[in-house]
Amino acid sequence: MSPDAVAVLGFVALFVLMLLRVPVGMAMGLVGVTGYSYLVGPGPALKLVGQTSMRTVTDYTFGVIPMFMLMGALVSVSGVSRELFKAANSMIGHLRGGLGVATVVACGGFAAICGSSVATAATFSAVAYPEMRRFNYPQSFSTGVIAAGGTLGAILPPSTVLAVYAILTQQDIGKLFMAGIVPGILAMAMYVLTIAIIVKLRPDWLPGGEVKPWSERVKDLKNVWAPLVLFVFVIGGLYGGFFTPTEAGGVGASGAFILGLVRRKLDGPKIREALLSATRTAAAVFTVLIGALLFGYFLTITQSPQKLTEFLTGLGIGRYGVLALIMLMYLVLGCLMDAMAMIILTVPIIYPVIVHLGFDPIWFGVIIVMTVELGLIHPPVGMNVFVIKSVVKDVSFTTIFKGVLPFIVTDIVRLVILIAFPIIALWLPTRMG
Repeated sequence: MSPDAVAVLGFVALFVLMLLRVPVGMAMGLVGVTGYSYLVGPGPALKLVGQTSMRTVTDYTFGVIPMFMLMGALVSVSGVSRELFKAANSMIGHLRGGLGVATVVACGGFAAICGSSVATAATFSAVAYPEMRRFNYPQSFSTGVIAAGGTLGAILPPSTVLAVYAILTQQDIGKLFMAGIVPGILAMAMYVLTIAIIVKLRPDWLPGGEVKPWSERVKDLKNVWAPLVLFVFVIGGLYGGFFTPTEAGGVGASGAFILGLVRRKLDGPKIREALLSATRTAAAVFTVLIGALLFGYFLTITQSPQKLTEFLTGLGIGRYGVLALIMLMYLVLGCLMDAMAMIILTVPIIYPVIVHLGFDPIWFGVIIVMTVELGLIHPPVGMNVFVIKSVVKDVSFTTIFKGVLPFIVTDIVRLVILIAFPIIALWLPTRMG
C-alpha cells in the first residue's frame, strides 16, 4: 500500500475512533504508531513511543503548561471570580445592561489569570447568572454573554491553547502571549459594544441593577488588587524579558499560592483541590500532546503536509482564499472536538501551508485561536454552551444559542479586522524586551 493510501486510511481511522468516543490523544497515538509501524517497522515504532513520551514530559519548555494550569487552579479556588464580578458589578451594574458588561469585564479579568475558556464559562455560570436573573435579565442573554465572555480565556494570556500552539510550531511562547493581549482587549470592548447596541434596540430588555454607595464600591475595588498584581507581575516580567515563559508560570503559581495564603483564601482542602485539578488537566493535555506528536511523525513519513501545501497553493484562490478555507475547516471541526484537540491535531498539518504562503506565524496563531474560540460558542455543539448547560440546567440549548448569536457576529467582525490589520496582534510582540 502506498504512503498516500496509508495516510488517507489513517485519517479515516482517526475520525472513526473519535466518533466512537475514544479519547483524542489515545486515538491519535494509536493511529500514529500503527501507521508508523506499517511504513517503517514495529521496532522503530515502539522505540519512538518511548522516546516521544519521555521527551515530552521532561522537556523544560513544556513545563509552562502545568505551571500556568496550577496558577489558574489556585486562583479559581481562592474565589477571585466572585471578587472580580462583585467589583465590576458595584461600578457599572446599576446601568442598563450593566450586569452584562460587568460579566464581560470579570470574565476578561479571570481569563487573564486562569487561561481556560471552559473554566471561565463554568465559573461565571455559577457566579454571574444568578445575579442577572435576579434583575430579570432574559435567560438567553444571561447565558449568551457568559458563553461569549468565557472565550476570552482562549486568547488572553496565559492561554493554554496559545502555549500549545507555540510549542507545536516552535514559536516563542512569550511573543504568542503578548500577541493575544490587544486582540483580547479588543474582544472585550466589542462585546461591551454589542451589549450597548442591544440596550439601544431594546431598552426595557436589560434593566439596571442595584445602585451601590461609593464606600462599598471602593471596598469592592480594593479586593481585586491581588489578581491585578499577579497578572502585571507575571506578564510584565515576561514582556520585559525578566522571565522565560516557564519561569513566568512558576512565578505565577508561587504568587497565586502566596497571595491566597496572605489573604486567607486558601486552606488545606482548597490547596488539595487545586493540585488535583491542575494535575488532571495537565495529564490530559500531555496525553493529547504525545498522541499528536506520534501522529505527526506518521504524517511526516507519508509526506502529507508537503502534499497538502502543494494542493492548497495550486488551487489558484490566493493566500487569503486558502486562509478562509482553513478557518472554515476549524469552524466545522468545532462541531466535533474541543479547542485543544483541534489545535493539536491540525496545526502540525496546516502550519507548513501557512509558512509557505508567507503569513506571520505569531499572527496566524492568534487568528486560529480566535477562530477556535468562535467554535466554542457556535451551533450545533459549542463546548462553552455545553458547559453552561451543565451548570444552569433549567435553560435549553436553543435558548443559549439564541443569546450567543449577537456575539458570534461580533467575533466574525473582529476576525475580519485582525486579518485586515495584523499589526493589532503583532504590535506588542515586536516591542518585547
